[in-house]
Amino acid sequence: MRFQAPESLSEQIAQHIGQRIITRDLRPGERIQELKVSGELNVSRGSVREALLILERRHLIEIFPRRGAVVSGLTPETVNSLYDIYIDLLCMLGRKMLERWSGKELGGVMGQVQELQAVIDALNSSGADAAEQVIDAGFGVMRYAYGLVENPFLEETLENFRPAISRTYFVALEHFREEISETAMFFRQLAEAAVSDDAEKLQAVIQAFGEHQREQVLTILRDEESA
Repeated sequence: MRFQAPESLSEQIAQHIGQRIITRDLRPGERIQELKVSGELNVSRGSVREALLILERRHLIEIFPRRGAVVSGLTPETVNSLYDIYIDLLCMLGRKMLERWSGKELGGVMGQVQELQAVIDALNSSGADAAEQVIDAGFGVMRYAYGLVENPFLEETLENFRPAISRTYFVALEHFREEISETAMFFRQLAEAAVSDDAEKLQAVIQAFGEHQREQVLTILRDEESA
């Protein structure tokens, strides 16, 4: 049996600030002032300070002496570094899933993908929160895979990457709304490969989507830099 402690106040603050960074409400280089956040959320400065340390570990902010906390930059170098390892970790997750379970036993994966498709079908792709809903639904499929693989170290590592990858994913979805349907197609192909026990196809699908998303984000960053 696994026991999960309720989220601490610092974790809740970190999630709140982190979501503002992911959705670009807080921009790269913008300062995050402890006193201001403490007053806005009616919490202690100590809790805010702990939350900022959490965000620093998740690579969403940087903390400098005398300058304080600043939203970290999103550069081609950081994007490439992130996707280099994240794609490999997703391939490992898929491979371990097929090592533990046969395709016939993975019907639940297809069910999770159908739920994601229902989310996409129900939302207005031009809505302000469309990107956030798609990202949350996509991670729901991943969480289902965690339960099948039962590797706490792999799960923890991927979850630690979640805020940073959500940030780049949001950038892609906001600029290329057709990526919402591309996401649905990716998860359908993923589920089909899993159910058919095709490890080679599963890895190819993950790598192709990851590289496609990497290039979308890099294109956006280049366009913003030249604007």
